[in-house]
Amino acid sequence: MANKLESTLPNMILSLVTIGVVMAASLGFVYIKTKGPIDEAAAKKELDAIQQVLPEFNSDPANGLIEKDGVIIYQVSKDNQPVGFAIKSYTEKGFSGHIEIMAGFLPDGKIYKVTVLEHKETPGLGAKMTEPKFCDQFSGKNPENFVLKVKKDGGNVDAITASTISSRAFCDALQRAFDTMKEVTDSIADN
Repeated sequence: MANKLESTLPNMILSLVTIGVVMAASLGFVYIKTKGPIDEAAAKKELDAIQQVLPEFNSDPANGLIEKDGVIIYQVSKDNQPVGFAIKSYTEKGFSGHIEIMAGFLPDGKIYKVTVLEHKETPGLGAKMTEPKFCDQFSGKNPENFVLKVKKDGGNVDAITASTISSRAFCDALQRAFDTMKEVTDSIADN
């Protein structure tokens, strides 16, 4: 039979430290092994979203990337002709908090398409913001003259029934995307 360690405070501390070191090393190993594939999957998801919200392009979106105040702008082109901007925007005003969208804008400022990347809104209510019935109402509209507020607040957007807060949040994220794009493109034009 193997000798058992005596149950003393130093032996218990040694056992806990050993277990902690082994677990930390194990977690570190798993992190290193999974980080690459997770990053690749996230990059692919972002590229897919960019392709969903803009017409066909053949430039690398990462080459025209601009970040401003947490909003990411991807400038894309086809055969060196501008196609538009894919803008990853967000809001914290959702019913359940954080919402992320990807909005595609044509060079003239019109919205091409919008898709929701992330949300925690109520299934069957606020989650309807991901459905074409809601998102398609923005296509072809220019926020210069299409007020990105729900009709209840004096805007042009048909809110989701029983989900005015989620609809307002979506509009807030889309307005943030448009405002950031305008600010960046205006500063580029001034230079």
